Amino acid sequence: MAAHDTYPDYTYEDIAKMIDHSLLNPALNEKELEEGCQLAVQYDVATVCILPYFLRRCVSLLARSTVLPSTTVGFPHGGHTTAVKLAEVEKALKDGAAELDMVINISQARGGEWDYVRKEIDLLAKEVHAGNTKIKVIFENAYLDDAAKIRLCEICGEIGVDWVKTSTGYAPSGATMADLRLMREHSPPQVQVKAAGGIRTLDALLEARAIGVTRVGASRTAEILEECRQRLGLPAIAAEAKAS
Repeated sequence: MAAHDTYPDYTYEDIAKMIDHSLLNPALNEKELEEGCQLAVQYDVATVCILPYFLRRCVSLLARSTVLPSTTVGFPHGGHTTAVKLAEVEKALKDGAAELDMVINISQARGGEWDYVRKEIDLLAKEVHAGNTKIKVIFENAYLDDAAKIRLCEICGEIGVDWVKTSTGYAPSGATMADLRLMREHSPPQVQVKAAGGIRTLDALLEARAIGVTRVGASRTAEILEECRQRLGLPAIAAEAKAS
């Protein structure tokens, strides 16, 4: 057990339910996507964030678990028209998504076209919330200066989105602790913060948690949660799975 975790202030469930298990690599085949959903159930994470075409199957695979199905909108570049993003939302809601991660129009944000950015986020958030579903708004911070990140936090707070999120994981850089602090500081308490891209270890997740982050996107879910179990003195899930 690490020295700083001698008296941990978290349970396994606390950490597992911070993780959105990411299955968004376009090279994943259907067998790998199914195995990813099964892993998410095994570790009892918060959600599986899966390629949109596989969402309906994901919903079926997660049906008897507490893991929620989620997918993306406008991913990964954000340059879809608003009409296309709305169509993606409609399809995802029909297919059973409980949460949606949407990418802003990065081009318009970088150009300071805040009316466009606000209108698009507002339309998507209204549609998502009308479907009794939650929305995470991806900024893609690698391309933005701090002033733009702050403006986006303000817009998202005024609209009432559920999460603001750092990144897609496909830009030159992902979540940084500096960005997470900035986003938490400039978002109202009811808007949560999600880190994505670069959260590869338990220590990184715990550092983000200490800032006030409530979700992280992760593809190294098993490694993070096995380390968590080890520090808490719990048996390894991987070993239990092999034994069965």
